[in-house]
Amino acid sequence: MAAQAASSASEGGSPAAAAAAAAAAASSFPATSLYVGDLDVSVQDAQLFDVFAQIGGVVSVRVCRDVTSRKSLGYAYVNYNTPADAARALEMLNFTPINGRPIRIMYSNRDPSLRKSGTANIFIKNLDKSIDNKALYDTFCVFGNILSCKVATDPAGESKGYGFVQYERDEAAHAAIEKLNGMLMNDKKVYVGPFVRKQERDNSPGNVKFNNVYVKNLAETTTEDDLKEIFGKFGAITSVVVMRDGDGRSKCFGFVNFESPDEAALAVQDLNGKKFSDKEWYVGRAQKKSEREMELKEKFEKNLQEAADKYQNTNLYLKNLDDTVDDEKLRELFADFGTITSCKVCLNSQLLIYT
Repeated sequence: MAAQAASSASEGGSPAAAAAAAAAAASSFPATSLYVGDLDVSVQDAQLFDVFAQIGGVVSVRVCRDVTSRKSLGYAYVNYNTPADAARALEMLNFTPINGRPIRIMYSNRDPSLRKSGTANIFIKNLDKSIDNKALYDTFCVFGNILSCKVATDPAGESKGYGFVQYERDEAAHAAIEKLNGMLMNDKKVYVGPFVRKQERDNSPGNVKFNNVYVKNLAETTTEDDLKEIFGKFGAITSVVVMRDGDGRSKCFGFVNFESPDEAALAVQDLNGKKFSDKEWYVGRAQKKSEREMELKEKFEKNLQEAADKYQNTNLYLKNLDDTVDDEKLRELFADFGTITSCKVCLNSQLLIYT
């Protein structure tokens, strides 16, 4: 079992104790504000309010949504009146299924610099596919207060075999690495080490080597011979191709493969952004489709988080409205207090349902 590794490394400790201790650390992060992740997209503000109001006095609930489509982004913020209520909610509701999907709760971290710095953040790989967020949390919480804990999953929700845990303090991260690196979790030997940011990984010597160069925004008249002439001055080329459609027309992008990674890097450095035939070229490392998709996903998630940081705690939740109050009336009532970005009266809100 996953928890066996932690129990062999540390005596005592439990998710309940960790939650209670985390509540006392109000100086490090807001002890009344909770982040709720891994939400099913069908979960509404009212339903989430009903879940968390069972624990104590809820000040506000906000399911974060796409600005344009208004679709749920899969996470929310819940604010309580007291740190004690927030601690109980984290202890009692973390990993509770709502609409068939276990939610993930942690204290809201309003300091983007802490989250992005990687401080006290560890990386775990070679995880058994059966280990979920709860199992990972239960294993690592004995070493200290956890700010964030997540197993990476694919679009189908299946584990990718690795995850991340961010502690409040560096000492906890160091202890977890020392005790759990190389331990067996569900009969698999896991790697536990410091988290390294993508930028630092990309800049490391082992990750910048490439031979294949991608070039786009070509003129329709640009040929393989043109690319050979332009790129050839940087070194020996093994292959060149301009991609074409079924009718033989250029798709305005292509690939140039060098013998030497150093020569490929020089070509990218010198040619990226230059104009040929009045077209400004993009020249960069050719990426696999999976690499490009991952990069786009990371950029998307970064933009979502920045938007969440910007608009956190600007949402109000109201109950017991008269049936005559519609969107327009609600906007009129609150317009005097500031600019309103969205205003919605929910109809036929469903009560809490566990499935």
